[in-house]
Amino acid sequence: MTARRIDLAIAGGGLAGGLIALALHRTRPELRVVLVEQGQAIGGNHRWSWFASDLDADSVALLSGFRTASWGRYDVRFPGYRRDLGTAYHSLASVDFDAALRRELNEGMLVAGRSVCSLDARGIDLDNGERIEARTVIDCRGIDSAAQLTGGWQVFMGRHLRTPRPHGVTQPTIMDADLEQHGAYRFVYTLPLSAQDLFVEDTYYAETPQLDRNALSGRIDRYCQRAGWQGNPVGFETGVLPVITGGNFSAFQSAHRIDGVAVAGTRGGFMHPLTSYSLPFAVETALAIARDADLPGVQLAAMLEARARQHWSRTRFYRQLGRMLFRAGTADERWRIFARFYRLPRPLIERFYAAQTTRLDRARVLCGKPPVPVMGALAALVGQGRALERDAA
Repeated sequence: MTARRIDLAIAGGGLAGGLIALALHRTRPELRVVLVEQGQAIGGNHRWSWFASDLDADSVALLSGFRTASWGRYDVRFPGYRRDLGTAYHSLASVDFDAALRRELNEGMLVAGRSVCSLDARGIDLDNGERIEARTVIDCRGIDSAAQLTGGWQVFMGRHLRTPRPHGVTQPTIMDADLEQHGAYRFVYTLPLSAQDLFVEDTYYAETPQLDRNALSGRIDRYCQRAGWQGNPVGFETGVLPVITGGNFSAFQSAHRIDGVAVAGTRGGFMHPLTSYSLPFAVETALAIARDADLPGVQLAAMLEARARQHWSRTRFYRQLGRMLFRAGTADERWRIFARFYRLPRPLIERFYAAQTTRLDRARVLCGKPPVPVMGALAALVGQGRALERDAA
């Protein structure tokens, strides 16, 4: 077995791992850092989006080297209601994430196409027999399921469509729920990436993680036909993300803990529990790690666990809303919750997505005529949800 020694080893080259490597490279270029990714591309095959109001100045600076698509406004659509909102919106494709990191990171920082066989507080063992010894190890490999937590799933299929002539769409539609629901909260998400490029995603808030590729592809076909969009598909994306409504977070941390190994990304619990947005939290965590890069592995692991517990505590309200979404009314009527939410003031909506909702915001969200049966909402708040296991269906 061969071995090399470095300062920090990062297992998992997804969004979280890639941003941590970038933050360390920019702020502490003297440190020896290695990022290990089992695939050939950093970030896999994904698209991450966020609102301008989600990020502070330091976070914006970290993302400055990436090629992104950006718009000054977006809209939402529900049966009988449409609203245009003046909040800037941004989107980053994994192909551009990979390209930028390969340009900026030093040679030797990236180990792609290698699986992690095992890891511990002192290093990472790769599938080719190589051992990477490190002062600090950070685990960003993500999770497939979390039996210790409860909730539902966000299931989606996206298609990148190239039209033969300009499509005429000028701004994103974040939610178009004015369509058949198919037993879930369903909406279509559309991004005009260029004058002749559209990203169209069919999304469901569902109780189970089942993804029927044929059904979703056919529904995207019909949506595009109704909108008058024709063209060739040049890319696809599918995903199944947890929508967390409760559970035992301490048990979740214990299940993913390796003594002395720091844990970040979704594996560490850093995501919005209701929207499943992860980029703002990945950026925030990457900057925090860069600030404390000299900590021994055990101390960095403890610091990130404490940050994760704080994040869990301050996002309790969103898990309560998630329980009402999944359990208070019928599945085909879930769109009414979001339709009512999008009638609230724009600054409140911005704080909601940034997971910075105030007490007054919470009161505004909950007051007035409820969009779900009152008794159902009360039962949802005290009831137990489904365990977030992929085989739970």
